[in-house]
Amino acid sequence: MEQTLKVTNVLSDPTRYSIYQHIIQNQREVSVADIAGQFDIHPNVARLHLSKLEDINMVKSFSRKSGKGGRPSRLYRLSDEVIELNFPHRDYKMLATIAMESFLELGEPGRKALYRTGREYGTKVMEHYQKMPVSRELTVEQKLIILEDAGMMLGMYPKFEYDKENESVTFKINNCPFKEVALNNHTMICNMHHSFLNGMLEVLFADIELKEEENMFEGCQSCKYVAKLSMV
Repeated sequence: MEQTLKVTNVLSDPTRYSIYQHIIQNQREVSVADIAGQFDIHPNVARLHLSKLEDINMVKSFSRKSGKGGRPSRLYRLSDEVIELNFPHRDYKMLATIAMESFLELGEPGRKALYRTGREYGTKVMEHYQKMPVSRELTVEQKLIILEDAGMMLGMYPKFEYDKENESVTFKINNCPFKEVALNNHTMICNMHHSFLNGMLEVLFADIELKEEENMFEGCQSCKYVAKLSMV
């Protein structure tokens, strides 16, 4: 509970919250000068905001030599820790870890059950989405607005692009909501997340073929997917 209060206090500042979102969405290291320029603020103010985020472990800083002599540059990157804002705090992360480990102990049937659970969860998320009525009668553009908004709500910070000519959607997941668990077994977790995304998409599209092209746990900046759509 104490940590939750610290996080909400730090993120109550609109500029600081925007800086944190900027770092997540761009998935790259930033300097004080980068943030000062992006948000049109004094470098000392940018440094203060970044330090506040680092104090609660939302970002981490490190030094990098420029190769040109002088003092090393101080850079900031997103922390590997998932920030939770539950009131009161409920340790869903621990429950999820235990559940996934139990699935694994069951071998192949367990893995299949985990992927099926991920798919069903994705379906339920979209079926209960309230900001816009979820229907296959919407335009593709409207459906992508729903998916992007729901993805933001889930902390994935996705970006969608529609290729009308090829009837496909390319999208990137810039933040993995399961990253702490995935550090120990990313293949299983990524397959479960793939099923989860399938479940979300299938609520809006009659049929899809979803393929992963890039994976952040294999050295890429984000996870990239291409969904071949059926307009039936």
